[in-house]
Amino acid sequence: MPAGVSWPRYLRMLGTSMLAMFAGSQVVHQYYLPDLSIPEVPPKPGDLKTELLGYKVREEATAVLQQLKAEQKVD
Repeated sequence: MPAGVSWPRYLRMLGTSMLAMFAGSQVVHQYYLPDLSIPEVPPKPGDLKTELLGYKVREEATAVLQQLKAEQKVD
């Protein structure tokens, strides 16, 4: 008796929890519709749409701000 319950009850709960897990993953896959195709050639850096574009924008903005501050110190 695992966890203090009978074997039939344990197996029923195991089956129910696995069914719920599989059903949940199926719902998530139907909602998000992931692209499961595997490209033959890996994409070049910058071509991948899942990159952190916000991070690149933040880096560019930081560089522009530093450049502006440097110009103001020169004046």
